[in-house]
Amino acid sequence: MALTIKSFIDLMKSLPDANRCREFMEQHKWNGVPTCPHCNHPSERHYKLHFGGVFTGLYKCRHCKRRFNVTTRTMFEGSNIPLDKWFYAIYMFISHKKGISSVQLSKDLGVTQKTAWFLLGRIRHNLNDWELPKFEGVVQIDETYVGGKNKGRFKFNRGRSIKQKTPVVGVLTDDKVYTIVVPDTGSRTLKTIIYGLVKAGSTVVTDEWVAYRGLSRDYRHEVVTHHTRNYVNERGFHTNGIEGFWSQLKRGLRGIYHVVTPKYLQMYCDEFAYRYNTRKQTDIQRFIGFLTKPTERIRLAELKYGYV
Repeated sequence: MALTIKSFIDLMKSLPDANRCREFMEQHKWNGVPTCPHCNHPSERHYKLHFGGVFTGLYKCRHCKRRFNVTTRTMFEGSNIPLDKWFYAIYMFISHKKGISSVQLSKDLGVTQKTAWFLLGRIRHNLNDWELPKFEGVVQIDETYVGGKNKGRFKFNRGRSIKQKTPVVGVLTDDKVYTIVVPDTGSRTLKTIIYGLVKAGSTVVTDEWVAYRGLSRDYRHEVVTHHTRNYVNERGFHTNGIEGFWSQLKRGLRGIYHVVTPKYLQMYCDEFAYRYNTRKQTDIQRFIGFLTKPTERIRLAELKYGYV
């Protein structure tokens, strides 16, 4: 089923119902060879199960004898929401540069706001990098603070405070960004992240925050002194890349989502990091890439009460 999809209208015309969506997912995920998710056994000879003479995409594995379809052990498994609405939600979500609110998505899909919130929550949960990346080369590192304005910081109490704000650390290279919500921005926290994510010997570029002192023992540490209004040091290094990402994140949070609690902040950071990391892809490439990546099912109760 070769399809040319360049817009959301094309997607709706090409995938008008759940059955066509299933076939589309089978084509791109299995490449024509059904693979049992229980035992990872690929075979064109898996048993096709028919009900009332109609094949609905359900197979029985020739190896382990268990039943499966293309959504088994994915985020779609067991969902009462039709697959076509899942597809439309995913496409709109990842193609909107600043995201889409659950209120707007509920209107677009014709579902309740609670259902739309659950759809977006499950999608965000699966945007996370399950394996920690390893950065090398020139690596920009910075921290920002997300939340309401701190009282008393107008003139005499400037600086970094976590009384009303939640700190987030970002690590960025030319092609990838990774974000982590942290309890504080002390030396132990920041250096644990840096030593865990950045290969020794790399060039680490930071601002003059005191918590970064001592990195020169294992890295080439380049410092940009922002307090003197210098944004590029004498050797040409800067943190403009990660600062630009923070700007995108905060504009999206303020303009689309308005208020994000610390409980869900990591999910929203993963959302904007995913868009940044796939910025060179077309919308349909992002869409297919998400459908074919490993995903896991998270239930509504886990999302509301058990996430982080």
